[in-house]
Amino acid sequence: MAKENPFDPDLVRELANLIAETDLSEIEVEKGDLRIRVARVIQAAVTVPVAAPAALAPAPVVAPPPAASEAAAAAKPGAPHPGAVLSPMVGTAYRKPSPDAKPFVEIGSKVQAGDKVLLVEAMKTFNEIVAPRAGTVTAIYVEDGTPVEYGEPLLVIE
Repeated sequence: MAKENPFDPDLVRELANLIAETDLSEIEVEKGDLRIRVARVIQAAVTVPVAAPAALAPAPVVAPPPAASEAAAAAKPGAPHPGAVLSPMVGTAYRKPSPDAKPFVEIGSKVQAGDKVLLVEAMKTFNEIVAPRAGTVTAIYVEDGTPVEYGEPLLVIE
């Protein structure tokens, strides 16, 4: 009495092709006593950049800051000022609510805690940046429409 082989190699090939086409990592089918599970291992290649020796590295190119922001750029500290308002996200900073409106604050503006001082747009959402404390704006480090990084100083309130 010959026992029938329930294994179907064509079904396994079909499932493997389905995994490849859909970017699934595994698939399992069950019919009666037959259960087939096809899985693939996804390996990510990791690239680690290696710094070139100083003698071989090209000299950095430094562009001069725009004339309107020379004073702000020159005053931008290496370490954040204790009164600095830092960007909570990566995005684009806007000093005005709309292109034809006046800026939220200028150097010398008095602000109260909770006053809107900037907008940072991230993923098409405008996020209000508010003053964390009352005081006077003594420096503004960003121009309208400039990109900002997480933790970058935006302005100083003293």
